Amino acid sequence: MKRALVVLLLFAATAVLAQDKNPVTSVVREILPRQQKNLVAAVEEMPADKFAYKPTEQQMTFGHLVLHIVQSNNYLCSKIGDLPEVKAAVPLKETDGKDKLVEALKASFDFCTTALNKVDDSKLSDEVELFGGHKGARAFALIALTNDWADHYSSAAMYLRLSGLLPPTAQPKK
Repeated sequence: MKRALVVLLLFAATAVLAQDKNPVTSVVREILPRQQKNLVAAVEEMPADKFAYKPTEQQMTFGHLVLHIVQSNNYLCSKIGDLPEVKAAVPLKETDGKDKLVEALKASFDFCTTALNKVDDSKLSDEVELFGGHKGARAFALIALTNDWADHYSSAAMYLRLSGLLPPTAQPKK
C-alpha cells in the first residue's frame, strides 16, 4: 500500500513539474528563501567583534565576505532581472558595523527576489554583459548566483566553526 502511494505521489509531482513553463527559474526562486535564511542567519550568528576575523593572513575578513555576498547578489541579480545594479549612496565597506552589513545583505536578497520575479526561462539565452565586460547568456548569471550562495554559505560556516560557533544548518532543531 505504501509503495503504491509513493508511486502515485511521484507521478503527481512529475505531472505538476511538467506543467511548469519555467522549470529553471522556478527552481531558483524556490531555492532563494532557504539560501537567504541560512546566509542571513550565519551572518547574524557571528558576533560583531569577529567581523574583522580572518583565518589566515591570505584570507578575507568575515566582514569582507559579507560585503562580497552583497555585491555578488546585487551584480548577478541585476543581470538576471535586467535591472540597474543597486548602488548605495555611500559605498558599503567591509569595516562597516555588523548591523549595516546585515541590513545590506537582507536588502540584496530582497533585490534578488524582485529580479527573479522578472525573469522566465524564455530569457535565459539572452546575452548579458558579465564580469570584466565579457558577454554571456543570462543563464550563466543564474547558475553563478546559485553556486555563489552555496559557496558563500560554506565559507561563512567555516568562519563560524573556526570561531567556536555552529552554523545555522548544524544547530539542533528548536
